[in-house]
Amino acid sequence: MALTLLSGCGGEPVATPPADTPETTVISQRMTSSVAPPEASPVPTSPAPTSPVPTTTTPAAPPPVVVLDPGHNGANAAHPGDINRSVPAGRGRTKPCNTTGTATNAGYPEHAFAWDVAVRVRDLLTANGVQVVMTRPDDNGVGPCVDRRAAIGNSSGAAAVVSIHADGSTDPSAHGFHVAYSSPPLNEAQGEPALKLATTMRDKLRLAGLPTSTYIGSDGLSPRDDLAGLNLSERPAVLVECGNMRNSTEAAAFSSPEGRQSYAEAIAGGILSYVRAG
Repeated sequence: MALTLLSGCGGEPVATPPADTPETTVISQRMTSSVAPPEASPVPTSPAPTSPVPTTTTPAAPPPVVVLDPGHNGANAAHPGDINRSVPAGRGRTKPCNTTGTATNAGYPEHAFAWDVAVRVRDLLTANGVQVVMTRPDDNGVGPCVDRRAAIGNSSGAAAVVSIHADGSTDPSAHGFHVAYSSPPLNEAQGEPALKLATTMRDKLRLAGLPTSTYIGSDGLSPRDDLAGLNLSERPAVLVECGNMRNSTEAAAFSSPEGRQSYAEAIAGGILSYVRAG
């Protein structure tokens, strides 16, 4: 191995280090490869911001609309010119605008009975989340005419239209309720929907212990083609004749608050069963 002598700055000669030999190179590489590099310290990271998960809410379904049509009106008798004028009645016919209605032998009028029962039905339906539209605001006015009553039901988009009446058969033994509906139907609503409303109403009235009519219709149902409010309706519509005001037993029930409440509860029950069934 050769040594090269260099002169320092006024000092001793310095020996030049030997060049690497292949053996030392290999050893150096082996030493280098056997030593693992230091691991890098983990860099702390913050969790990625998360966007709030969007929530969706299903809007509540609007309450069903029911139109109650209490028959006649308290001032009809005092305005014959208004209530006797002819109005469309459907099926190409006309009828008087309205009538005075009937009364019990003791003088309790049908218009007062129909109004009182309708108000009780309204309150029961409202308490059960139903939106109620009345065809007249009180029992002190005139009309409205039968075609106007039908128009109120049509424009409201009602799920059901129920007219409330009491009959006035001259046969004092005749008694019991019947539910009238338009037949033959003039539109889709007067077909299966109206028949379903009529049968549901009939079943609830019967379940309440009220007898079906002995003198009109069959089994509590009465298909009609002569009632303007039903002929002109574009919504499922029925007319409930609660019984005979000339029958002493039914007249007593009609004249008492308790009796009217029992009819109201049965009618409201029929309406609720129908609208809830969809």
